[in-house]
Amino acid sequence: MLDQIKKYTDKILADRSAQADRIAFAAQDDSLLSAGDPQLAQLCQDTLTRLNCLALVAASPSLPFADFLVKRAAPEEHEIIPRDTETRTFLHDIPIIRMEELGNAPATTIANLLGSRKGIIVAGIGIIASGALTVEQAYINWSSVFHSTFIKYLEDVLSEGFRFPGEAEAFEQFRHHWLLPLTAEGLEFRNGPIDDKAEILDEITRVGRYTVQRGLVDSFFGNISYQSNNLIYISQTASSLDELAGCIDPVPFENYSTVGITASSELVAHRRIFEITGFRAILHGHPRFAVVMSMQCEEKGHCQVSDCWKECSKVRPLGGTPVVAGEIGAGGIAKNVPPVIDRTGSAIVYGHGVFSIGRQGFAEAFRSLVNVENWCRQEYFRRFDESRKHRIEISEDQS
Repeated sequence: MLDQIKKYTDKILADRSAQADRIAFAAQDDSLLSAGDPQLAQLCQDTLTRLNCLALVAASPSLPFADFLVKRAAPEEHEIIPRDTETRTFLHDIPIIRMEELGNAPATTIANLLGSRKGIIVAGIGIIASGALTVEQAYINWSSVFHSTFIKYLEDVLSEGFRFPGEAEAFEQFRHHWLLPLTAEGLEFRNGPIDDKAEILDEITRVGRYTVQRGLVDSFFGNISYQSNNLIYISQTASSLDELAGCIDPVPFENYSTVGITASSELVAHRRIFEITGFRAILHGHPRFAVVMSMQCEEKGHCQVSDCWKECSKVRPLGGTPVVAGEIGAGGIAKNVPPVIDRTGSAIVYGHGVFSIGRQGFAEAFRSLVNVENWCRQEYFRRFDESRKHRIEISEDQS
């Protein structure tokens, strides 16, 4: 169990999502184990004894976005509800605990909320998440909360500006120092077409790892596939894209077999994309700026659609890339993405992420995914700077 704790501590560090000296895990093996920051480790142990789960992780995010979201919440609000698909599908909402609400029994207060949610935000401490059966699940839930709070804070700042002391400075630190240049340079890809099974599996495994290493997908979300000889080789559902060895299913292109039962939930969408485009490679990630920008619809406020994820029938461009609505599964993404993706080689799903395709191999798909996210990042900051300038002008006029 300690080796699992080390593994997922290292993953959090590799993600740069938490402060290196403020990470702790606790897990129930033959005995209760913990590792990491002593104060957080003790809190994890005390909380875990009050829960019916195997593991817990508490860590202070490397970005103060979660704490700012707690400050921005009205006093009567006890949860935040990010609008991204990960929250909508897996988290539902993220409970928050203010420091004054912890009382004299913080472990009990935290356990009461974690008993019905996968992760919570505790002001002054950070994100705490549980794993029902494995340490991996605790890590996945923690990184999902980090991803969702990242998305929501960027949305809130874009629409409302800064509201509290320290926000502007923290945002500038994030913008100019935390964010790294996003590129496909230095990566190696096989030239397609690829028809040897072992080579296909090796290439999918390697490109999946690239996708995580370059920050284009969080935790275990996203999927990847390649078609060859009437087979679709696709990552399994709930698999980590940076650990795909042994987690790739070869599924008959014609849906005559049940071997796809463990395949990605997006198998139907992948199959339809292959049918329509004739391309060989598909990559799906959740790059954060693409998710944020996909939800910046100019028709909000005077549109009859109440559920943008499912009901919107419009295709709108975002830097030349089509944005469509679509829930996970055959009725949403599988219906809306395939007809538009061959126009530019990529498509964005509202609040969800990016699909990109390659004619023969993954190099084209990966570079397309990088280009979409880079455009969305640049457009986000362009709109942010424009909105901030406008707010400053209004404030000066009023004074």
